[in-house]
Amino acid sequence: MDKKEQDQLKKEAATKAAMMVEPNSVLGVGTGSTVAFFIDALGERKEKEGFSLKHIVTTSNRSKKQLESLGFKVDELSDIDQADLTVDGADRVDDDLNGIKGGGGALTLEKNVAINSKKIIWIVDESKLVHRLGDFPLPVEVLPISCEQNFRKFEQEGLKPQWRMDENGKRYVTHYGNYIIDLAVDPLPVIHGLADYLDHTVGVVEHGLFLDMCDEVIIAHSDGTIEDKTK
Repeated sequence: MDKKEQDQLKKEAATKAAMMVEPNSVLGVGTGSTVAFFIDALGERKEKEGFSLKHIVTTSNRSKKQLESLGFKVDELSDIDQADLTVDGADRVDDDLNGIKGGGGALTLEKNVAINSKKIIWIVDESKLVHRLGDFPLPVEVLPISCEQNFRKFEQEGLKPQWRMDENGKRYVTHYGNYIIDLAVDPLPVIHGLADYLDHTVGVVEHGLFLDMCDEVIIAHSDGTIEDKTK
């Protein structure tokens, strides 16, 4: 499948997700190539239906700029109580709708928006599907003050840590001024146990395991079909 065909599939999946958004609701919007199509579809609804939303919060400046260019007002997470729905992408999704996110470095904001949402939908193409989470480095955001100790600890645990680097060959710095250690162990160990371990590791700000959070995944398949998978 070439990029044009893949983009068409992503667009169809994104359009389906956009039609699920209720008018005058509070919406969380993620980031990524498929989400960009979703935002365009929201813009089309706005133009054709006079569609409006009570609040929108987003997980990236790129999505914020795209939404604002279409006439939507974007709020901060602190401005809302919770989102009625959050639509986002995912780097990997397993059979139980657990996911790895944070390939773009925004995992902390993504998880904060997700956890404060009544419903979560992910839109992905079939390349993101795995039976068991892995096949993609697990991002872990860490505080600079103790990052070296965290890195060594992850090494000792056999998690194959790697520093996330930027385009200049320096350590990637997150929106919140922290570093990211990507865990390259594949497949991941028991995911709920790993999440608990990371949650209780001092110096870890957040990790990219999004477990028992997603309600529905819209999947664009290479044969041209769109699959809607729920728990």
